[in-house]
Amino acid sequence: MMFAAQSIAEFFQRFGGWQYVIAAVIHAVLLVHVFAVSPFAFIWLERKVSGRIQDRLGPTRVGGLFGWLQSLADGIKLVQKEDLCPTAADSMLFRSAPYIVCVSSFAAFMVLPFSHGWVAVAADCGLFIILAILSLEVFGIIMAGYSSGSKWSLFGGMREAAQMVSYEIPLAICALVPVIAAGSLNLGEVGGMQRGWFTNWFMFHDPFTFIAFFVYFVVATASCKRAPFDLAEAESELVGGFHTEYSGMRWSFFFMGEYASMFAVCGIASVLFLGGWNTGLAPVDDALYAARNASIDGTAGSAAVGYLANVIGAAVFAAKASFGVFVQVWLRWTLPRLRIDQVMTTCLKYLVPISCFLFLGATLWPIILVTGMGRTTWTAPIGDRAAEGLQETRDGSSVARVSDAGYSGAAQARVGDTGNIGEGVVQ
Repeated sequence: MMFAAQSIAEFFQRFGGWQYVIAAVIHAVLLVHVFAVSPFAFIWLERKVSGRIQDRLGPTRVGGLFGWLQSLADGIKLVQKEDLCPTAADSMLFRSAPYIVCVSSFAAFMVLPFSHGWVAVAADCGLFIILAILSLEVFGIIMAGYSSGSKWSLFGGMREAAQMVSYEIPLAICALVPVIAAGSLNLGEVGGMQRGWFTNWFMFHDPFTFIAFFVYFVVATASCKRAPFDLAEAESELVGGFHTEYSGMRWSFFFMGEYASMFAVCGIASVLFLGGWNTGLAPVDDALYAARNASIDGTAGSAAVGYLANVIGAAVFAAKASFGVFVQVWLRWTLPRLRIDQVMTTCLKYLVPISCFLFLGATLWPIILVTGMGRTTWTAPIGDRAAEGLQETRDGSSVARVSDAGYSGAAQARVGDTGNIGEGVVQ
């Protein structure tokens, strides 16, 4: 019965008006586990990667099988540490700052699709919401630096404020480059449009989206305070930066938020540029797509197959996002830290103009192709892939199929209002 239901809320409809409350609680619990487990895994990954790159013997040998017990031991140690608040600190702001960082990182997962239709909130403006929520993390960092009563923490908070506010500009502009090609801010729709061969991924849509992927990744690394951009906590200059005065679990909350944000921005890159939950192999993607559509008939067997297809999609998405985190860790232990003036110069003098050029180029690219080739894309029209759910049947089950796929009512209207549904979204 759980597999046959189109959503968690539908499965609990016998509870009346409480079905949405129950569904919200289940979504929250699932996302909390993603938020908590991903830092556990990525801290282990950071240790192993740094140990191999720099030939550190400790991380390559201790901690049981493959060293996974080391992260667990660190968590137990942090729970046992005393929670201190400096005398000169503003107690309320000092204690609440770590929670703001964690909440902003956790809330971003609400609109991030993990597979075909697997998203807590399928919002038409999902990309806008997730970028807005992630930008709230800077308030927690500023509060931590300001309230600690330490000049080192204050310097770290000021650096973070300048860095994050500056890097948010090219981050948002680069994220909009594939949105121009997709014609939608709904991340579920954007991921669904990239089904088929990997050439359908928006990274390969045009030269501007290809370059925008790498610019986005650099900017996202800086927005997560990762080396070589970790000037807010530069231990060689500021002792510990904005978290100098923190200890125990409150200190760990900052890093839980950081590693969760790393996974979130890499997940956004996966959906926008790398096909999301699609494998990039057309036969495999077509088979998974057919399995998901077969689950619409409501039988237990076909629904279980559709559920398994979504599990595979979620694994593909997690693998792509985790590889992005691995590259961020790789860069940290390879490149030296920049100076704060170099970090700001890189953003304002280079990354912002480059991102604006890419945005302008992406808007002009369809016009250039129409002039030279008589079409807006050099591959199959994106509208054909976006509208395929409605194209297969016209007997009333089409809307159910598109809704189950995570597509919004606005997308159905854009596709349904045109005679040629294959060209409706693009043109």
